[in-house]
Amino acid sequence: MRKHLIALAVVAAAPVALADVWVNPGFYSYHLQRDHGFNNVNTGLGFEASLTDTYSVTGGFFHNSDRETSRYVGLYVMPFKLGAVKAGAAIGAFDGYPKMRDGGWFPAIVPTVAFEGPRLGLNVSLIPTIGDKLHGAVTFQIKYKLAP
Repeated sequence: MRKHLIALAVVAAAPVALADVWVNPGFYSYHLQRDHGFNNVNTGLGFEASLTDTYSVTGGFFHNSDRETSRYVGLYVMPFKLGAVKAGAAIGAFDGYPKMRDGGWFPAIVPTVAFEGPRLGLNVSLIPTIGDKLHGAVTFQIKYKLAP
């Protein structure tokens, strides 16, 4: 029975093991509301693993604009591609913003453009302003390809 579980785990992990895997140290935010004293340097740790040229799973954590810890999980859907540039959106969920659902999880769709070289990449995203709950920003996330 144990051998079957190990074999099943290897088969399930094989597609991810062959995918591009990226790591990032968080991101920098340029807030649209410049006079509010938000945290612009959002350090953390995140990962991205390609499922196909269009879809990638992502997850991680970071020190958010309100100086709280946020976690995220999601899927990049990047259907538009021209050379090393992809465009689409990150679709997922975040937590840790005190005024957004009392810091609990909430869904989000974040327009994103990715520039991907052989080892280094950059995700640029537009975070919308949602009243006084979430503060709009353009984010810049440097990423490094771990594999393959």
